Amino acid sequence: MAATVRELTVAQVTALLTRRFPLKNISHVTETVAEEYDALAGNPIRIYVPNLVEHAARHRLSREPAFTT
Repeated sequence: MAATVRELTVAQVTALLTRRFPLKNISHVTETVAEEYDALAGNPIRIYVPNLVEHAARHRLSREPAFTT
């Protein structure tokens, strides 16, 4: 089965953010990215959703302690 746009976007943004936040648990980063995707998915300008997801997830992750379990 082919991956959905959501799955691809979450995977790509998660990969980017786990390099930026190497001490964060990957499942936490994935969950954060997925939550931000879902919050923005109804946006009428869908082409910007991956960028907005990355920005919102990066902002949330940067406000947390460096290491999460």
